[in-house]
Amino acid sequence: MSIFELTGNFIMAIFHAVYNILWGDIITIPLPGGSSLGLSLLILILIPSGIYFTIRTRFLPFRLFSEMLRITVEKRNVTQKDSISGLQALFVSTATRVGMGNLVGVVAAISAGGAGAVFWMWIIALLGSSTAFIEATLAQLYKEKDPLYGGYRGGPAYYIHHFFTPKRNSGRRSLVAVLFAISGLICWCGISQVIGNSVSSAFENAFQIPPIYTTAVLVIIAAIIVLRKNATVKVLDVMVPVMAVCYFLATIFIILKNAGQLPAVFQRIFLEAFGLRQAAAGGFGAVIMNGAKRGLFSNEAGSGSAPCAAAAADVSHPAKEGLLQSLGVFIDTLVICSCSAMIMLLAPADLTEGLAGMDLMQTAMRYHMGEPGVIFIAAILWLFSFSTFIGILFYARSNVAYLFGDSWRSQTLYKILALIMLFIGGLAAYTFVWDLGDIGIGLMTIFNMAALIPMAPQAIEALKDYEKNIRARKQP
Repeated sequence: MSIFELTGNFIMAIFHAVYNILWGDIITIPLPGGSSLGLSLLILILIPSGIYFTIRTRFLPFRLFSEMLRITVEKRNVTQKDSISGLQALFVSTATRVGMGNLVGVVAAISAGGAGAVFWMWIIALLGSSTAFIEATLAQLYKEKDPLYGGYRGGPAYYIHHFFTPKRNSGRRSLVAVLFAISGLICWCGISQVIGNSVSSAFENAFQIPPIYTTAVLVIIAAIIVLRKNATVKVLDVMVPVMAVCYFLATIFIILKNAGQLPAVFQRIFLEAFGLRQAAAGGFGAVIMNGAKRGLFSNEAGSGSAPCAAAAADVSHPAKEGLLQSLGVFIDTLVICSCSAMIMLLAPADLTEGLAGMDLMQTAMRYHMGEPGVIFIAAILWLFSFSTFIGILFYARSNVAYLFGDSWRSQTLYKILALIMLFIGGLAAYTFVWDLGDIGIGLMTIFNMAALIPMAPQAIEALKDYEKNIRARKQP
């Protein structure tokens, strides 16, 4: 065996070891009926943290939901040139949250865990809302002016830097912050390839268009947008509301068409959520974990992605952007993911039995809306995926700046690298790169949570100050 093969095998062994540490079950709990509950390192970190943040914020998603909605319609009042509003930052983060996971991921969760997985997605979303508030508020507290794009920039790399770097060495980069930034750039390159493959496959299935044509058009349009200085936010301002509303309205049509089945669907969700049907078959653990994993990594709370957009917002109080990002988790999981679940669960069970992945979703849509339904899903997947690509390159700005300084060359080179990955993914699927994206987001979460938990009291204080301002505003 040559030295190159030995080196390659060694690197792959390390790669798989890291993957298993992050995503593999490090604790297995036996359950009745022969089932078991496997807990990965990320689950063990994110769920207890979400419970802790929910308690410390005094159940923020429930108490301040009306305030979240009020902020979305608040008049824009930016103070920095070329900065974006809190609502625009929400559109950017929603573009990446409301991505392929809301279609492919939800289908996978229900395929593996049954209807009960939907219930656990809802629970995880409520916990994730509090986590999203903490990280977005910290991003606001430690944001800085952006000399390249204008406005502000920041995110986990910046508040991690402040936490781990002593003031006397504040000019030096923090190792943990550097590792976070590198993990993010690796993750987003991997996601770029997955996006290209998903879009080209969907169009080939729906319209019989060869992948090379779909991919070429996708990359050209993406390049026109991302290589311009400030086109990203303008495009997402239009794209995110349109795609979310279209998908929501299509689901409402399907729900109204099958309104008589709704009680049975909700009964199925709750019965299977607590294993009343799965316990005997030994599948209770799969129900919980598939719902939990999909909920955690669809809304991205705790991974440190969304704070890169939250830091760019020009808002009058840090907690405002925290509340908006908390609402983003609600939009992603409790609205969009639930739409995907309803589309599948309202289709006859005998029609979808044995199907998985996009075959399941397309079959369900064909039942509800005929062949136009299959075309609609392909178009929505394109919008979801394309907006995700644009959004992650907005995220990458701050990480590239933290690693390489204020340089247009480094910013442009990373964008070109992501476009190349988008093109490669459109032509062929490489499992290694997909797993590399999973490792990237897993490492991001580890490094982010290392600072997020001890720094949470600062976000809590910001919330208390904001609530004091609300009370003062309501008094005569």
